[in-house]
Amino acid sequence: MTAQITQIRKGRKYEQVLQGAREVFMGEGFEGASVDDIARAAGVSKATLYSYFPDKRLLFLEVTRTECTAQAGAALSEINTARPVAEVLRETAERMIAFYTSDFGLRIFRVFIAESARFPDIGRAFYSTGPQMARDYLVNYFEQAVARGELVIDDLPLAADQFHELCRADLFYRAILNVTDSFTPEECARVARGAVETFLARYGT
Repeated sequence: MTAQITQIRKGRKYEQVLQGAREVFMGEGFEGASVDDIARAAGVSKATLYSYFPDKRLLFLEVTRTECTAQAGAALSEINTARPVAEVLRETAERMIAFYTSDFGLRIFRVFIAESARFPDIGRAFYSTGPQMARDYLVNYFEQAVARGELVIDDLPLAADQFHELCRADLFYRAILNVTDSFTPEECARVARGAVETFLARYGT
């Protein structure tokens, strides 16, 4: 995948193409999105689209990478990790929950689940630009907190996965299965609070 990403040519209409592709992919999925529809949504010719992305799968991966980095990655990178561990975990949980239950977060998850069986490289790309990014952030923060004596963790990746799943409790599954289409701030705060309290009960000093 890395080799493919380096082939992308960025020019004057690059962002325009990405925006059009995002709209079509989120509405139609990978398989259902046609190059004609993407070019029409982007307001460019097919020749222009192909000059940037010679392969539809490459375009799909780039849309995913840029959107996940912009929405989830940027949100996590803004957290001040020098604060007390409970505060950092609480804000991290709130931001993760906000992303998981957002329209984009739910749409992209559904698209990848639908397509990953037929296109395993798409599933792997989603993992590397979504869950893996959050996991790496948590592992890095946990290392700092352990060094400061705020947490006691032997298996950092496992702890990161556990916190990740605690933040998905209740709300994410109701949202992804269309049981509930919106949540109150109180519902989100309840899950965030529970995630932090449960995690600190296991790993806090």
